[in-house]
Amino acid sequence: MAEDLTIIQSTDKQEQYQSLIPQIEALLEGESDLIANQANTIAALKEQFKWFWVGFYSVKNGELVLGPFQGPVACTRIAKGKGVCGAAWEQGKALIVPDVDAFPGHIACSSLSRSEIVIPIYQNNEVVAVLDVDSQELDQFDQTDAQYLEQIVKLLRF
Repeated sequence: MAEDLTIIQSTDKQEQYQSLIPQIEALLEGESDLIANQANTIAALKEQFKWFWVGFYSVKNGELVLGPFQGPVACTRIAKGKGVCGAAWEQGKALIVPDVDAFPGHIACSSLSRSEIVIPIYQNNEVVAVLDVDSQELDQFDQTDAQYLEQIVKLLRF
């Protein structure tokens, strides 16, 4: 298991992900506890990208329930189809929102959040959780983020 991260200072997002993914793999290697692995994955992402909020919501009893995260306090439960997280769960696809204020039904856990990306996580062809990332900057996320974050969540064994 790796104990330190090497944070690269680059404006190239792809380069940052390519440096970070092997480090996340090393963090997860040999550890079977899902919560520990979620927590370390989130910490690595937050450290590298300095995003406002990074966390997981798991599907439990028909709603999304807050899991490990880093950032300010968050909404604890989200209904299917509600907000960006609930919409990503319902639609079963990554959602990139350049301006959360323009997203119909956005749930404002923090007024400081300006853009968001949510990645659904599958097990046996069913969404079992989502990775939620918020930024204080407008238009922070794109397909590069979606591609690499989808790779990262596949490293976790739900």
